[in-house]
Amino acid sequence: MVVCGDDALAHRLAAELRGVYKERVTLVVPSAERTVRPPVVGRARASTLLDRVSAAMTRAAAGNGVTTAGGSSSGGATGTSEGPRAEQVVEAAVLTEAVLAEAGVEHAHALALVHDDDETNIRAALMARRLNPRLRLVIRLYNRRLGQHIEALLDQASALAMAGIGEAAGSPAPGLLDASTTVLSDADTAAPALAATAVAGTSKVVQTDGLMLRAVERQPPGPGEVADPGLCTLALLSATTNDPAGADGSESSGEHGPRLLPDEASVAAATGRGTIVLETVSYSAPPLPARRGVLPGGMSIGLPLGRLFSRRLRWSFAGLVACVVALAVASMLVTGAHPLHATYLTLLDLFAINDPALDDPLGRQILQLLSGLVGLLLLPVLLAAVLEGLGTFRSGTALRKPPRGLSGHVVLLGVGKIGTRVLARLRELQIPVVCVEADPEARGLALARRLRVPVVLGDVTQEGVLEAAKIHRAHALLALTSADTTNLEAALYARSVRPDLRVVLRLYDDDFATAVYRTLRATHPNALTRSRSVSHLAAPAFAGAMMGRQILGAIPVERRVLLFAALDVAGHPHLEGRTVAEAFRAGAWRVLALDTAVLDTAGPGGRRPRPPADPAPPAPNGPASPAPAPASSAPDRPSGLVWDLPPNYVLGSGDRVVIAATRRGLAELLGRGTRERTVGGAP
Repeated sequence: MVVCGDDALAHRLAAELRGVYKERVTLVVPSAERTVRPPVVGRARASTLLDRVSAAMTRAAAGNGVTTAGGSSSGGATGTSEGPRAEQVVEAAVLTEAVLAEAGVEHAHALALVHDDDETNIRAALMARRLNPRLRLVIRLYNRRLGQHIEALLDQASALAMAGIGEAAGSPAPGLLDASTTVLSDADTAAPALAATAVAGTSKVVQTDGLMLRAVERQPPGPGEVADPGLCTLALLSATTNDPAGADGSESSGEHGPRLLPDEASVAAATGRGTIVLETVSYSAPPLPARRGVLPGGMSIGLPLGRLFSRRLRWSFAGLVACVVALAVASMLVTGAHPLHATYLTLLDLFAINDPALDDPLGRQILQLLSGLVGLLLLPVLLAAVLEGLGTFRSGTALRKPPRGLSGHVVLLGVGKIGTRVLARLRELQIPVVCVEADPEARGLALARRLRVPVVLGDVTQEGVLEAAKIHRAHALLALTSADTTNLEAALYARSVRPDLRVVLRLYDDDFATAVYRTLRATHPNALTRSRSVSHLAAPAFAGAMMGRQILGAIPVERRVLLFAALDVAGHPHLEGRTVAEAFRAGAWRVLALDTAVLDTAGPGGRRPRPPADPAPPAPNGPASPAPAPASSAPDRPSGLVWDLPPNYVLGSGDRVVIAATRRGLAELLGRGTRERTVGGAP
């Protein structure tokens, strides 16, 4: 495995592949010369450079004893002496074809390009595809539409190259199925978890390609109450969740830490623990196209009349209309004309285009003078309406300020790559948001302007910025800037203003995050505190893609991660030929659903039968509970998901299942290390 990157995600991914999947990893990182070059003008570039310097300073700790190369600026790889699965590090100022060749891309099984810059990843992917058409590529791209085109382009290039190799050899080229390209975004992977953490009671949702899994965190039941087990229990929360001096919920927390995928006996014995239960596994219909001027959540982005014109101007218009009506009625009474004719004459007098009433009665002459006076009053009102309308439309393209009576909202610090995705997610959930950003050219300001989200421009470390965001009336604070100290300072200041504020911090360093988590929880035991690392949430998905498996998503369980993946049963001895009950391994993996859309023939005998679907199946961890009808029975869909699998259903080679797994459980289930593989032509 080869990993190329310039920030914390690269080191986290390399550690994941080496420690969890037991793979040999070559890590390509920027050289020391690159980290000290003069910064490019712009705060975004400066923050990225600071992130790279921080990653370089913590490389020794993140690499778990890795020795980096030192003198050569063009490459220079050195390895550790930890055995065949040790990590090798290559330092290079620029990622060139020669550097990729030195890293062993020509004989590698997979390559991950996780630089922060999309252009660097695309250029390296094109070079790597030329060096090795059989290579599996995993690319980090923020631009979704560009990622789809790049994925199709590289897959087509691989297919053509492999076809040429096969024709030259006289046989189909081996490994064609492994030469796939997967484009992922760490922002898209982490945004749902960050958004869900900031909102009390919000379900944890994993949604991709129409498949939706919804889980919810539940507090331990009170005396005499029975907790609803849902479809199944995914995790038991820490036994010391409410203890300020308790464990931090990481993998090193021991028996008091969270327990992922527990069995029925563990769930029954875990009294007083909160749980995360699975509520729904289904196909979700594609979102309907939004009407023009209306957001997906139903919120209008048009400007109503009340905001287009001021209240004083609207009252002025109403007074003028009343005057015109009164003059028309008076003209009808004085002249005895038809109402329409009287109104017509009044309007002509109003706009000063009627003949003088020299020979008309006195009453008609007085009405003509009054109509002219009203016409003079109409002119400045029309001018004011034009100016107010132009000003309103001009301010419609500007950033909106937080309204006076705003409360119960989420304050979002930083609208960079991660903050932009979190902002979109929060607005999809129709949660009020106020953004705080120091860079007036930040990536997410355009989205905030389009969604009419209030924004406060200013440095969050300066006094008055958080007050302008109404932090004293906020429900939660999401600190997602790229600087750990900025996030921590904002959290501490917000807690001094409101001690019970829900706080979610984005922190890079795990040790620092653990210390912050314990200190804040001990200082404010009645307030919820969460520290999240984007690389920690995204690395399992990138590692799974390098192993050739589709990771649907991940949900955080305190400081651990639970993965959801779609697997073909064929080729997995832990699943194939076993019943659903036998395939379940507590603390490692669990089969959640069967995709009946891909039920294939089981061999010469023909098509495998679908498992029976009971209308109200018993929950795996408790008594029967009402449940929605399975998605496979929907009349508008010939097939879908069967989530109520009977325990005695035998998984066959033609089945495709959705599983929940821990990181190590998924690595064991994939089991690439036990299968034959070729490295450099030698098994």
